Amino acid sequence: MADRERIVALDKRRIWHPYTDMDDYRARVDPLVIARAEGAWLEDVDGRRYLDANSSWWVAALGHNHPRLVRALVEQAERNCHSALAGMTHEPAAELAEALCAVAPEGLEHVFYSDDGSTAVEVGLKVALQYWAQNGRPERTRFVALEDAFHGETLGVTAIGGVEVFRKPFTGAVAEHLHVPSPTRAGSLDAACDALARTLAEHGRQVAAIVVEPVVQGAAGMQIYDPAYLREVRRLCDEHDVFFIADEVFTGYGRTGPMWACEHAGVVPDVLCTAKGFSGGMLPMAATLIAPRLFEGFRGGAERAFYYGHSFCGNPLGSAVGLEVLRVFEEERILERAKPKAERIARAFEALAGLPHVARSRSLGMIGALDLVGDANYLARGGWAVYDEARARGAYLRPMGNLVYVVPPLNIPDDDLDRLLGIVKESVEAVAP
Repeated sequence: MADRERIVALDKRRIWHPYTDMDDYRARVDPLVIARAEGAWLEDVDGRRYLDANSSWWVAALGHNHPRLVRALVEQAERNCHSALAGMTHEPAAELAEALCAVAPEGLEHVFYSDDGSTAVEVGLKVALQYWAQNGRPERTRFVALEDAFHGETLGVTAIGGVEVFRKPFTGAVAEHLHVPSPTRAGSLDAACDALARTLAEHGRQVAAIVVEPVVQGAAGMQIYDPAYLREVRRLCDEHDVFFIADEVFTGYGRTGPMWACEHAGVVPDVLCTAKGFSGGMLPMAATLIAPRLFEGFRGGAERAFYYGHSFCGNPLGSAVGLEVLRVFEEERILERAKPKAERIARAFEALAGLPHVARSRSLGMIGALDLVGDANYLARGGWAVYDEARARGAYLRPMGNLVYVVPPLNIPDDDLDRLLGIVKESVEAVAP
């Protein structure tokens, strides 16, 4: 049996894939079998190459197997693969924390490590809840989040999620929180701001924090909103003494243009959550950056400590790679060099908006997205026809329902980007009714 056939047989017998109808997968799907990856490219076991339009679920911000990141990983592995942050520390975690605070919005001074985007946000939720519980406001147990929000898959963050296909199976097992209209769907910016103001006027004394994905709601369908909404979030949080948690897991590390999407609005959250591009797509690694007020609220004795963590919190391998990611961003001028690439994406998706079977298109930074005419439901199938066309042309273009989007590496070579955008155009045109 050929390698590919053997791997697929084992896979379909044993692996339960994420976000996947396993009946359909076993019966119909002919999966890519990836043997290696480099830059913007994936290569399968038969030597066929595919441009990775989605940066492998948005993590490979610097492309696959960036040589500097690989070297940092290998060098660290030769010294210390893992030592826990329990009563001891190590240089990579300490240096990374210092470097993170240096590039973070001013005022975020403490770093709590975890292992992925879900847990980064979960840390923020737990910190906010425990802060109020032990600092005189134990009634503050609720969170405010946007409709269509997605913040991860642990039960805590599932509770504040607004994408029903992800949340519905756990109804009754997760806490009910307050959802307000997204500024992408409220009808206007003023309507969204007014709804948030009314919610806090009525429930503010029970609210621990507001949690938002700044400027772009990714899993909601790459929905982009006016940064002015973030300024209103910051103002209302200050007015009602509520914490502002910014989920920058997807939007951070230059995806929308600046290092952090909060910079579009010039605001500083009380908590900032980062993952995905944080480790360059190399390792499961995340961080939650926290303002001094919250940190100080846990001082004063053992009973006030934050009893939360993961075995691999701040692990040396991830820390060494995360530190090298920041060095690459600075020394290779990643944000500066991404600007003309973002303009290429914007022009390509603006042109696609004129097709009769495209409902609308949009772009921001290194994000380009379009909706095909039809249901906006996550389970819609239109985008998968585009996926099939793109795969045949040499690109991995995983959709979300009828949403077709690209989030390529920030440093994708211009020739590769032009080739990818050409494949997107051809593939979308090919599925015209």
